Amino acid sequence: MNIVNVLIVTFFAGMGAGLGTGFAGMSAAAVISPMLIAFLNMDPYMAVGIALSSDVLASAISAYTYGKNKNLDIKNGLLMMVSVLLFTVVGSYVASLLPSTTMGNFSVFMTFLLGIKFIVKPVMTTKETMNNVDSKKRAKQSILCGMMIGFICGFIGAGGGMMMLLILTTVMGYELKTAVGTSVFIMTFTALTGAVSHFMIGGMPDITVWILCIIFTLIWARIAALFANKATPETLNRATGVVLVVLGMSIFIFSLLK
Repeated sequence: MNIVNVLIVTFFAGMGAGLGTGFAGMSAAAVISPMLIAFLNMDPYMAVGIALSSDVLASAISAYTYGKNKNLDIKNGLLMMVSVLLFTVVGSYVASLLPSTTMGNFSVFMTFLLGIKFIVKPVMTTKETMNNVDSKKRAKQSILCGMMIGFICGFIGAGGGMMMLLILTTVMGYELKTAVGTSVFIMTFTALTGAVSHFMIGGMPDITVWILCIIFTLIWARIAALFANKATPETLNRATGVVLVVLGMSIFIFSLLK
């Protein structure tokens, strides 16, 4: 591989993935995978492994930033995470029993539509309103919503971060910053599980591409998370919406180049 091409592709892939992670808790796999496949002719399975491993540190540093600013619900996040992990396996098993369907663009369109939603109808829920929900009710919501998200992600094979953000803000009534913080907290562990399994099955990836993707994604996720935690709700909704719309359109274009 030409090192200049590798640097350019991994930089922009990491930037898109990092911004998506830091602003919206979006999985890096949605951005990095199609770019590595389209521009570096990488094996799709290995590209997903690199993307998931890039997601681990980016999500972790984002979760740390959101947690430091008290925008993270660890207790309910853990409940949702366990449900997501378990039912991803269930969804994957059910999908293996059915004829294959063309659901590849699901997460792309969802990213685009969710971006439009944040611009047109921003999430203006306050922390006070969010905290008024009974703790037992919130725990039940976390488990049930985690089961639904996990099953859909396992069945379709994509859309985890976007599904979580949508459910947390619309169904569970989370304030936007806390929703993103909780989402990246969960994604840290789901991405780690996915990355380890990918490399155990498919072997180690190209080291240069792997390291560069991790570094660039981490840097941009940190920048996005710092900005997001200092921004007003209006600005954050608008910025998140723009990032998601641009990423959704870009990923769709990259997928056409495969």
